[in-house]
Amino acid sequence: MIEGRVWKFGDHINTDLIIPGRCLDDYSPENLAAHVLEDADPQFAKQVRQGDIVVAGRNFGCGSSREQAPLALKYAGVGAVVAGSFARIFFRNAINVGLPLVVCSQAHDAMTAGDEVKIDLQLGTIEVKRNGAKVTFDPMPDFLMSILRSGGLVPFTRERLHRE
Repeated sequence: MIEGRVWKFGDHINTDLIIPGRCLDDYSPENLAAHVLEDADPQFAKQVRQGDIVVAGRNFGCGSSREQAPLALKYAGVGAVVAGSFARIFFRNAINVGLPLVVCSQAHDAMTAGDEVKIDLQLGTIEVKRNGAKVTFDPMPDFLMSILRSGGLVPFTRERLHRE
């Protein structure tokens, strides 16, 4: 279960908006988190709290295959990103670093910035606490859930190799 406050963005939030190229001289997760989404919302990196939810329109994470983009979101404390659709490479990079993603086209219209929401990745539901509204999405496959529960692809692989 993921619970947090909603931050809303529009369509086509690209990887340059998620983490600007000028901030890539220091790849430390803390530096990336300090600059995440600052060109889309200058207050985001300063005010995001652990567990907050980014809600966006279509094609989130488009642009370059910058793997620092999902890492910046994760280290800033983002609990999940919910969007109508994701760029394929961003989706894969996010799962690899253990950042939960939800594909849900109804979410953007069902929520307002600041709403508190509850996401159940296994049931495929998002509940808006303000009004009790629920939207549904296709739950993430078990294999991807296993990667997320492990904290990303590297920890998942280490656990798996350790078991074998």
